[in-house]
Amino acid sequence: MKKSFLILALSVLSFSASYAQDDSYQLPPKAISDLLLAKPTPLVRIDSKAEYLLLLGRNSYPTVEELGQPEMKIAGLRLNPLNFSPSRQSPISSITLQTIRTGAKIEIAGLPKNLAAGSIAWNPSETKIAFAQTEVNGVDLYVIDIASKKATRINSVPLNQVLGNAFTWVDDQTILYKVTTHEAAGAPKRPITPKGPTIQQNVGKAAPRPTFQDLIKSPYDESLFSYYAEAQLVVYKNGVNKKIGEPALYNSFQLSPDRRYILTRSVAKPFSYAVPAYGFPTTVKVLDLDGKTIKEIAKLPSAESAPAGNDNVQNVPRGFDWRDDEPASLVYAMPLDSGFIKKQVEFHDAVYSLSAPFTQEAKELFKTKTRYAGVIWGNNKVALVTEVLRGKQTSKVSRYSSADGSMEVLYERNLTDAYKNPGSPVLTKNALGREVIQFTDNGTKILMNNPVGSSDQGDLPFISKFDLATKKNEIIWRAKPGYFEQVEEVIDADKLIVLSRKESQTEVTNYFIKNLLNPSQDKALTQFENPYPNLVGITKEKIKYKRADGVDLTGDLYLPKGYNKEKDGPLPVLIWAYPREFNSAADAAQIRGSKDRFTTLSWASPIYYATQGYAILDNAEMPIVSTDASKKPNDNFVDQLRLNASAAIDHLVQLGVGDRKRMAVGGHSYGAFMTANLLAHTDLFKAGIARSGAYNRTLTPFGFQNEDRTYWQAPQLYYEMSPFSYADKIKEPILLVHGEQDDNTGTFPINSERLYAALKGNGGTTRFVYLPYEAHSYRGKENVLHLLWEQFQWLEKYVK
Repeated sequence: MKKSFLILALSVLSFSASYAQDDSYQLPPKAISDLLLAKPTPLVRIDSKAEYLLLLGRNSYPTVEELGQPEMKIAGLRLNPLNFSPSRQSPISSITLQTIRTGAKIEIAGLPKNLAAGSIAWNPSETKIAFAQTEVNGVDLYVIDIASKKATRINSVPLNQVLGNAFTWVDDQTILYKVTTHEAAGAPKRPITPKGPTIQQNVGKAAPRPTFQDLIKSPYDESLFSYYAEAQLVVYKNGVNKKIGEPALYNSFQLSPDRRYILTRSVAKPFSYAVPAYGFPTTVKVLDLDGKTIKEIAKLPSAESAPAGNDNVQNVPRGFDWRDDEPASLVYAMPLDSGFIKKQVEFHDAVYSLSAPFTQEAKELFKTKTRYAGVIWGNNKVALVTEVLRGKQTSKVSRYSSADGSMEVLYERNLTDAYKNPGSPVLTKNALGREVIQFTDNGTKILMNNPVGSSDQGDLPFISKFDLATKKNEIIWRAKPGYFEQVEEVIDADKLIVLSRKESQTEVTNYFIKNLLNPSQDKALTQFENPYPNLVGITKEKIKYKRADGVDLTGDLYLPKGYNKEKDGPLPVLIWAYPREFNSAADAAQIRGSKDRFTTLSWASPIYYATQGYAILDNAEMPIVSTDASKKPNDNFVDQLRLNASAAIDHLVQLGVGDRKRMAVGGHSYGAFMTANLLAHTDLFKAGIARSGAYNRTLTPFGFQNEDRTYWQAPQLYYEMSPFSYADKIKEPILLVHGEQDDNTGTFPINSERLYAALKGNGGTTRFVYLPYEAHSYRGKENVLHLLWEQFQWLEKYVK
């Protein structure tokens, strides 16, 4: 495969009649392949005191050969059985440490030769950095000591990363982590002759679960999962590793703020054949640092019994976590409506607290009118409690005072109303070393950060102060049009010194230490260069237009370098989109995104084809809006798709940049579903590109996207929204692409297989590309280059 790929790389490919029969890897035009293979700029991290800068390098794409390494699909997980870790990671390939004051680089000795780092974490005083290093036969734990400029491997047994987090700092010298209890070579072997049939049964108990992938399917799978998931907790301190407690199938462990207790969640039998590992029966315990069980908090059943519906929950405790503002207090929620949101009760959830030494009964802290979604702790007078109703797309944030038990609503909004999003509280470390709300103005206001800052001028990130008395949000700094700038971290809340990342259409993203009150003191931390010289000259514009029923729409229009519509005339167009549901037409009409962002490319982007003479309308809004209170958005899904697409095409034609007779549409996942529907129900497009979609909604009978009605509640809806039902109406050419190992809930590869068969059986024009080793997102270098070639040739043949 490598050899053939290199040979192809030396040749200049041109479209020919052999296209339809050629199954070998192909390369797109050089301008496209150069864009894809450009090395991404590093990730940037700083310590809280702004003394050190971490630059974390990344590779672009692994080879298909790397993707083809051993992989086990079990219990909803994808594992590398050789090293007890997830098989699909995006590791850090280089670590560069430098001082911010002088910019001097600190050479770190002892780093692994072939760095593949993850889970990078500072110790509490930020004098050391820990990371997990993935090797072929195991995962190691390294600690970088900044003072000695040296990295040291501290584990004696490989880490276990099968479930949840692998390590956490206890204090500056101590790390709690989990290791494997078995060797890869000793894994259970599949018996040639099974002990008997695999049997599942259900006796009158509803289990309306989504269509999860990679589930346990047999007793042999159960034995494999137990073997790989079992882990031993270990404490490392001053060069000594000490086992604590007994091995278990730990799916998480969390230290209490006072670092005296460990909250553990461990998987228990019987394992489910219907939900992934994180839905298996779970035991919640509190241990001390010697591993002794202090309190068994709860035994939770399998998530199989969770009721269907966006806001319904199991009738059991949930959301176990430590309070960040107390030494050792657990909090958790319990439904008061038996888990059914439609039940008519005054309060739907109650939140309880249980404090060390965990011998007393849990006490009730507060109740919520709707579904509890979490709390951000501040002090004994202010904690922010969030409630969410996904079905109604609403959220509410209230102030809770643990001093007097009071609750007061601060603000409510529709989740899709981006303009009214006040942002999230800036956090700071308290005396316990936990991140809590950052207060300002003598505790009367909360510092807020909105890194998106949606507005009628596009996205303009901002920093604000939320007044707890007046409930008003005062913006004290906002990015200026012409640049997209957002605050990554607040370094000094009083002086408003922050780490910001700044970019424009023509300037690549770089990082700055910024004084929001005195811009003259800004200090550039990075000087990254444009990785995409081939995009220079391509123009980007945020366009606005209306659909026939008055809903405002937007999209990002890219035009080729040097294009002049008076001279060159209308162009062939590729419209790329992803539908979203709204309960409000006003929210659907809001502007999203920014014309001032620097264009970065992933494998999934359609922008590559702007280098080949196409106009690209990316992020074309395709809102599916509830037309009245008695209806749900999907009740006229197809009609609204038609309205959206027609509006985009009409506007591009009116602008003089788009040729109505040369329009293509494409999308990934739900965007592929949209594409097939548009080709089935309209004659607007010459061709379509549909990647990794679901085309037969009866294969997701317990809901999809935000649709929580089941197939049996709305069979006609499921039929009419399925483009498979209308495969005989798809007359325009459609390119189907799917990863052969798609791991996304609902988009099983059989969707593309069956739609291709239906199209072929009805005489449609179609091509089906199955990408080896790929999941829902594509990663293999050869696969992605070939994908870009397939899409290019499809557009050239059927559109241009």
